[in-house]
Amino acid sequence: MNRPIYLDYAATTPIDEAVLEKMLPFMSREGQFGNSGSSSHVYGWEAQEAVEEARSVVAELINADPSEIFWTSGATEADNLALKGICSDSQAKKHLITSSLEHKAILDCCRYLERQGHQIDYVQPNKHGTLTSAEIANVIEEGLSSVVSVMHVNNELGNINPIGDIGSLCREKGVLFHTDAAQSFGKLSIDVKEQCLDMISVSGHKIYGPKGVGFIFISKAAQKHIMPQLHGGGQEMSIRPGTLATHQIVGLSEAAKLMSSCQSVELQRLQTLKRVFLDNISKLPGFFQNSHSEDHFPGIFNFGFSGVDGETLLLAASKIAVSTGSACNSEKIEASHVLRGLGLTEDHAASSIRVSFGRYTTAEDVRNASEEICTVINRLIAK
Repeated sequence: MNRPIYLDYAATTPIDEAVLEKMLPFMSREGQFGNSGSSSHVYGWEAQEAVEEARSVVAELINADPSEIFWTSGATEADNLALKGICSDSQAKKHLITSSLEHKAILDCCRYLERQGHQIDYVQPNKHGTLTSAEIANVIEEGLSSVVSVMHVNNELGNINPIGDIGSLCREKGVLFHTDAAQSFGKLSIDVKEQCLDMISVSGHKIYGPKGVGFIFISKAAQKHIMPQLHGGGQEMSIRPGTLATHQIVGLSEAAKLMSSCQSVELQRLQTLKRVFLDNISKLPGFFQNSHSEDHFPGIFNFGFSGVDGETLLLAASKIAVSTGSACNSEKIEASHVLRGLGLTEDHAASSIRVSFGRYTTAEDVRNASEEICTVINRLIAK
């Protein structure tokens, strides 16, 4: 059976073979399978050494101190820990700021906090979906706001938000700044000191690592205000307790190293693939694109064809595997909140699909995928 061409890397990525090889010794009886919390014997020492080495690796990649890295089950848990953790502090201000186009992990968390009595400002980005520090400056309240949360790269559009500018504004106002970096870590440069970041969330499975593991960076300053959302065990300075999955943590750090080693070359390659893809499909009848931002990650592209329902297109284009939006929401047959947040009509949003390229996407894949879309669109329009 010929499997469809995979173009949904923003949803998840396959584990790199080198990552899998690095993980295997930490799962076998003959390997380093111990619990990193077991401090009385060599099995625990080996696991603890691997965990701390991995912590140092990811910390160095974002210019952080290893003591500021905390392992989680992924970015969703990290997002929740960042916002709920800060807001659980009895001294926390009751005002939060975020974007209306954030991932559901942030938006649903904010809805929960609203029910707990917190005031949330959902700032509307510009017409291209990008949020600037100017929009944040209009609502931030020095001495009253506790945290600002704005994603680095939008998971549906690929827009890159200027987190350095926003971070500088937050630092000036004395407000903590969190960014969901699930779509940018390892793909774009992140420097927590230079960009004035207090917290960032990362998932392993977005960077060719294992599912079920991620980390949150929490600056030393933010650690003074964050409260744990889980209790028991005392691991991770009690900020995120629970037995550590050594094999997954080792896999995440190896994946992060591989991403860093080819970051600039891969960005250029993805830019070329996107340009070829666009050249092949942009002349089709009714073509439109939703990813307009000049500052854009080339691995994610959102587009559609007027009068052609996105779900219909996906079902008809059986030779490619793409989605209509976030993998966390694609089971729901409804227009994307991101696209509706841009002011698009329901029909326009429902006609849109997301293509995302990755490490294993080849020029031949792009050519074949665009040919499949051309064939399907011409057939659907002819009906």
